[in-house]
Amino acid sequence: MDVMGDKATLLETGRFVQPSHREETSPDRDEAGEAVAEARHRVAAEAGDVEAMSVLGAMLLRRGDLDGAEPQLRAATAAGDRAAANNLGVLLHQRGYAEEAAGWWRIAAVAGSAAAAHALGRHHRERGDEPAAEYWLRQSAEQGHVLGAYALADLLEHRADDAAGQWMRVAAERGHREAAYRLARALDRLATRQAEEGAEGGVGQPFAQEAEQWHRQAAARGHRRAALQLGAILERRGELKEAGRWYLTSAKDGEARAACALGFLLRDAGDSENAAVWWLRAAQDGDGNAANALGALHAERGETQTAERWYRAAMDAGDINGAYNLGLLCATQGRTPQAEQWYRRAAYAGHREAANALAILLLQGGDTTGAEPWFSKAAEAGSVDAAFNLGILYAGRGEDRDALRWYERAASAGHTEAALQVGIARLREGDEREAERHLRCAAGGGSPEAAFRLAAVLDARRPPVSPHELGEPAQEKSECEEWYERAASQGHRRAQVRVGMLAAARGDVVEAARWYREAAEAGSRNGAFNLGLLLAREGSEPEAAVWWKRAADAGHGRAALRLALVYARRGELAEGKRWADLAVSLGPGEVAERAARLRDALREELSA
Repeated sequence: MDVMGDKATLLETGRFVQPSHREETSPDRDEAGEAVAEARHRVAAEAGDVEAMSVLGAMLLRRGDLDGAEPQLRAATAAGDRAAANNLGVLLHQRGYAEEAAGWWRIAAVAGSAAAAHALGRHHRERGDEPAAEYWLRQSAEQGHVLGAYALADLLEHRADDAAGQWMRVAAERGHREAAYRLARALDRLATRQAEEGAEGGVGQPFAQEAEQWHRQAAARGHRRAALQLGAILERRGELKEAGRWYLTSAKDGEARAACALGFLLRDAGDSENAAVWWLRAAQDGDGNAANALGALHAERGETQTAERWYRAAMDAGDINGAYNLGLLCATQGRTPQAEQWYRRAAYAGHREAANALAILLLQGGDTTGAEPWFSKAAEAGSVDAAFNLGILYAGRGEDRDALRWYERAASAGHTEAALQVGIARLREGDEREAERHLRCAAGGGSPEAAFRLAAVLDARRPPVSPHELGEPAQEKSECEEWYERAASQGHRRAQVRVGMLAAARGDVVEAARWYREAAEAGSRNGAFNLGLLLAREGSEPEAAVWWKRAADAGHGRAALRLALVYARRGELAEGKRWADLAVSLGPGEVAERAARLRDALREELSA
């Protein structure tokens, strides 16, 4: 129970002498003034002044002098002073005489004291008598008592009564900071629900805007959780400077989550040193997230022992991410048994990424049977990586339908490689439309293989392109060519060869040679072969032979046949026969047939 019901209780009577103009005074002067006022009221009270008795009793009660306050308040109450009756109830409540206190509050409340009605309502609620509590709190609230309005709202909210919001708003509008905060949180929930239901036209936006206004009012009145929420709202909106100010305000008032959030804001701004200061403060106040952040910071610096200590502190604070991070730390150090131990601890506590990491660890150790249920648990809990890994596991066993199901689940959550696998599966089934949709998602997510396969799908739909004639303007690049180029620029060798071929078809020999060379140097035998063809046409057959040799050594039959012809023309028949033999063995059929005829001719020439 608040001292004297609430801070306004003694002032609402207007009995205290208020100076006509306020001056800034020192504590010594304030104390001296109070002493003078107390002496004056004591003289008046001894002379039988009821108001003086009431005010003197209130002053002593505020100071904690219950023995001195009680006779004054009882005397004033006996003379019919309702403020004294209310404050006598407060005094008796502090002494532990709750029922006697309630009796005096009832007397004051019946006489019209809103503060007493509020105190009486709280008394009944503490004893479980909600109907009586509601009656008296409503009396207080309807008389304009802000604490009565808030307590009534709290009671109605506990009963899920729709009228709770109305009284919470009344209390907030009258300056109650906790009411303002709770009203803001209720509006936040409404805005979130509207967003989740996919409301059109920004229906939930007014709720969010009003919520921010109430968070701001509560924060301005010193509510540290409101300041934290306001900082989070501003951070999401990108107003980082103001967000930081509110986080700082909240953190200085002792809100550990705000100190942690301020640390992340500073880290993102590049100020790791000050971030660590705030994380340390939050971690020491029991914030597991801040302890994890400190652990990660020390792990990045190579201070593994300190990192481990903070991860353990996070775990002790109830943050299961601490166990997961300990597993990661042990895994990077090659301490596999310890990593498995921590992953298991986090996974059993429901940490989905720990379950996925544990499954990967078991799979790497050859325990496929043990890995599968952990992949399943993580995937069912929403881990996108686990769903993809489960798809790989099923595909490796030849269970393509089950694999596709998990690939689709991961792809729907935005997993790039899963979308690629779904696209490939749909291409195999002949569903080109679905294949294209998934390949576009994967290609847009940065997969070079998806970009290449998407380009191939689009390429197959293109009408035949007429050969480029000299003097004709170069044709504009098609969409498929743009996707080929995206894949090629990401190092996809087959795409590089294809881009080179398209450039050659446009008559752009320099561009074609660049892409062929890039593919060839990355190990593409087709790139090496095509580069050789391009060089040969340009009259650089010796250099062409170098690239054909690289392609033939990598198993390219046509390149081997080209080399056989080169050496045959040079008169190096034995070398020509050797490359012809290789071309016969490499194929394909048409190449093998031509190479066989050349080999036989060279053999006859050599035996003549």
